[in-house]
Amino acid sequence: MSMSATTTLDVSPEERSRIRRAVVASSVGNALEWFDIIVYASFAVVISKLFFPTQSGATGLLLTFGTFAISYLIRPIGAMVIGAYGDRAGRKQALSLTIFAMMVGTAIMAFAPTAASIGAWAGVVILVSRLLQGFSAGGEFGTATAFLIENAPNRKAFYASWQVATQGLAMFLASAFGFGLNTWLSQDQLESWGWRVPFLFGLLIGPVGFYIRTKMEETPEFARADKVKSPLWQTISQHTARLLTTAAIVGLASISVYLILYMPTFAVKSLHLPGYAGFLGGMISGVVTLVGVPFVGTLADRVGPARVMRVTAVAAIVLAWPLFKILLDHPSVASLTVVQIVLGILMAFYFGPLPALMSEMFPTNLRSTGLSVSYNLGVTLFGGFAPLILAWLVERTGSLFAPSYYYMAVGVVSLAGLLVVRSKGWLPAPHAG
Repeated sequence: MSMSATTTLDVSPEERSRIRRAVVASSVGNALEWFDIIVYASFAVVISKLFFPTQSGATGLLLTFGTFAISYLIRPIGAMVIGAYGDRAGRKQALSLTIFAMMVGTAIMAFAPTAASIGAWAGVVILVSRLLQGFSAGGEFGTATAFLIENAPNRKAFYASWQVATQGLAMFLASAFGFGLNTWLSQDQLESWGWRVPFLFGLLIGPVGFYIRTKMEETPEFARADKVKSPLWQTISQHTARLLTTAAIVGLASISVYLILYMPTFAVKSLHLPGYAGFLGGMISGVVTLVGVPFVGTLADRVGPARVMRVTAVAAIVLAWPLFKILLDHPSVASLTVVQIVLGILMAFYFGPLPALMSEMFPTNLRSTGLSVSYNLGVTLFGGFAPLILAWLVERTGSLFAPSYYYMAVGVVSLAGLLVVRSKGWLPAPHAG
């Protein structure tokens, strides 16, 4: 069935109620995952000082982002394990597992002793937290997207776009914490206890999300589908080209998020702007994503996700260098905020239709595995290592334009993936773009 096959008139009150509950259940865990990730990256300068204090400023920052990046190496493993579990045991069971693991990882981070207390072991504690969070996050997006798509009776791109909209909410909240704490606390207060506040807040979300997910019913589409014994092997052996192409398409969505959350570090270290500078734009970008993405999802239901994403990819490649040119010629809080807002708009138009497009690439009985593996492969390659790569490029080349070059390169890769999908005819005709 294509995404527009079911009209609004065909939808019963029970179906509407079910999809609304599904949006809430999937969004809570997705928001917790992204909130934790963005907070860690946003407070990278403070974390590097507290957990890697024996290193120089640049080296300590690279170690902090390196720990961030290493956690992404385990995401494909989480994707394979939890994604396959979701195709065997069901979406509900997999989603309950991911949010429980997220809670544990966030708790370790919130209460982690610093190097002043336990020396070099502090870095190990942080690594354990990031690895656990990475493992659980590996199964979150794919399984939650499958859960949403399979509960949606119509307007599938719209409902699936809430996976991205809630990332906007997480970006807003994380940036708001960064802005408030950097504005109202002294440096000593921020380093002694202030940085823990957002992680403690994130920890409060977990039990609510876990309760909601355990009360949800399994999706009707999954219940009707024929189950396979080894969904991971079948996905890899039969759909290798689709996995790799989808991972390439994920690239631009991922780098858009991580470039925005890298901006607070870029503002302080490279532009010498105040500590709060990058957070204001992150807050606005979060609001743009939260409010704008559902409208982009509605547009994608009408013209096709791939078409919206192709146009946006071209715009992102064309605009990347001029945006950084404006920022570097006029380094200020105002120009940084404008650049982040434009990046947020590009992210909304590209990322919003992505879950719906990805869901069409894999059959129901392999969807959780296919979505999880391809998404996390793309995020790991193009997003998880982005802050580390960006910090290294700036340090190595001395060029503050380096982030724009990397962004453009990933955009070209993603656009190529979208063109492959079109040439292969892998999407249903109304949504081939």
